[in-house]
Amino acid sequence: MTGSRAAHSGPEYREWRHTQVSVAGTSYTLVSKPGVFAHGTEDPAAVLLAERVKIAEGDVVVHLNCRNGLFGTVAARVAARVVLTDRNIVAVGAAKRTLAANGVTLGEVLLGHGTFPLPPDTQADVVAIRIPQEKLSLLQLLTDAFRILKVGGRCYLAGANNEGAKTAAGMAERMFGNGGVLAVQSGHRVVMATKQREAIPGDASLASPYLEPGTFNDFQATLRGRSYALSTRPGVFSWDHLDEATTILADTMEINAGESVLDLGCGGGALGVVAGALSGQGRICMVDADVEAVRSATRTAELGGLINFSALTSDIAGEVLDQRFEAVVTNPPFHVGKATDLTVPAQFIRDAYDVLAPNGRLYLVANRTLPYERQIFQLFDNIATMHDGRRFKVLSATKGTR
Repeated sequence: MTGSRAAHSGPEYREWRHTQVSVAGTSYTLVSKPGVFAHGTEDPAAVLLAERVKIAEGDVVVHLNCRNGLFGTVAARVAARVVLTDRNIVAVGAAKRTLAANGVTLGEVLLGHGTFPLPPDTQADVVAIRIPQEKLSLLQLLTDAFRILKVGGRCYLAGANNEGAKTAAGMAERMFGNGGVLAVQSGHRVVMATKQREAIPGDASLASPYLEPGTFNDFQATLRGRSYALSTRPGVFSWDHLDEATTILADTMEINAGESVLDLGCGGGALGVVAGALSGQGRICMVDADVEAVRSATRTAELGGLINFSALTSDIAGEVLDQRFEAVVTNPPFHVGKATDLTVPAQFIRDAYDVLAPNGRLYLVANRTLPYERQIFQLFDNIATMHDGRRFKVLSATKGTR
C-alpha cells in the first residue's frame, strides 16, 4: 500500500450537519460536526437548560461553555443581548452556525474561556453555564459568572450527575449563599443561584490562583534527559503534570536539525518545545482546538527560548493545511466527554498526511489498544512501531513521494 491514496478517504470530518431538537414544543435547528460535544446525539442538559431558564424581555444573557449554542439560540427570542463563549474553536463554529440557522442575528459567539474574551465592564442579568467535567475549570466559570452578574442577577448551571452536577450545585450555593435545583431529568439537572451580594465569600474551597486568566501553572519536566519549563492552564490536557504518553513520544520521536515540525493537538506545548530544541533553527508550529492550550503552548515556547515558532487555534490542522512540514508529532484525543470516539483521531491522521511534505514523517502515540494502524497503512509508507509498552505505543510512518 502506497502513500498515493487520497488523504480524505472515509467520513467527511469537516461537514457541518443539521438536526432538529424540540425545546418546550418548539423545533430548533442544531448545527454540529465531529469534535463538538454531543455531536450525533442530543445533550439532555442543554435541552433542560433551554427549557427551564427564565429570560425577561430586555435581559442581557451570557452563556459560558456554550457548546453547540442551543441555549443562546432559545434565549435570543426574548433577550436584548446574548453573548456566548467557548474555549474550543469547533464549538464556537457550531454555535455561530446554530444561531444563524435559526435566524438569530444579534447573538455574539466569542472564542475564549469564560468571560476572558468579554469587555471588562460587561454586566449580565442572566449567566448560564454548561458545566465542564473538571472542577477547577467549573470554579473558573462560576467565579466569572458571579463577577459579571448584576446584584439580583441569576446564574444557571446544567450538566449530568456523572459530570459533577451535584458538586457544581454545592459550589454555587457556597459562592452565592443560596441555590436550588430547578429540574432533574434522566440523570441531568439544572440549578439556579441568585447574586445577592457584591463579593464572593472568603471560602477556601472557592479560592485558586488560576481564577485569574493571566496565571499559568509553570513546572519543570525532564524529557530526553533535559529539563524543560512547561506552562499550562486548567482544562488543558494533563495541565498539572506531564503525562506518560507525551513523555514516551518526546523520548522516541526523531527530529533532525533544521526540520520544520507540526505539533498537532499541542496541549501545553511539551512536544513542540522538545521538537524545537532538536530542530534548532527549524520552523515549529503548534495547533490545538482549545484556545487555553494555545495560550499555554505559546508561553511554554517562550520559556523554552524558541524563536521560529507559531501557536494557532485550529480545528485539527485546518489553519495550516496550506503549509508543509517535514515531521508531524501528535497525541490525538479520543474522548468526547466520557465516550470514546475515533472519528477525531482518524482526521488527525488524514490532516497529518495532508500537511506533510513528500518523505515527511508522522510520529503518533496512542493507547496500545487503539486500532490506528489500519488507517495509517492506507495512507502512508514504512509504518513501524517505535515503542510498544504496557500502556502506550508509538507509531511512525513516512509519506510517499507520489
